[in-house]
Amino acid sequence: MDTHAYPVTRTDAEWRARLTPEQYAVMRNHGTERPGSCALLYEKRAGTFFCVGCDQPLFESKLKFESGTGWPSFNDPVPDSIETTVDRSYGMVRTECHCSRCGSHLGHVFEDGPPPTGLRYCINGVALRFEPAA
Repeated sequence: MDTHAYPVTRTDAEWRARLTPEQYAVMRNHGTERPGSCALLYEKRAGTFFCVGCDQPLFESKLKFESGTGWPSFNDPVPDSIETTVDRSYGMVRTECHCSRCGSHLGHVFEDGPPPTGLRYCINGVALRFEPAA
């Protein structure tokens, strides 16, 4: 159980009221959406991707790229917006990323991305809200 204190906290009932059942399964129960199922995978406009759980800015669209995995992928997050933990589920060792403000599960980060960082933040689209640039 995660005992880390986050700036934004909600009761389970508040999370369920705020999130759709799919968002709740992904963000609060560390689930994964079906690959290719989220419209944000195809979002190409300039703008910012925010956490659905607390509205924190997470990624700028200029750092989004097509990874071919079926999930929105980014080179680098907005500074200090993402925290990571070791995920040992499903017999694998991966790096889980979650929102630094509310602790919601977002996806995983891998070291197979393009330059300059070499990182691929593989994010569940249902955990994101996109706002186009003005």
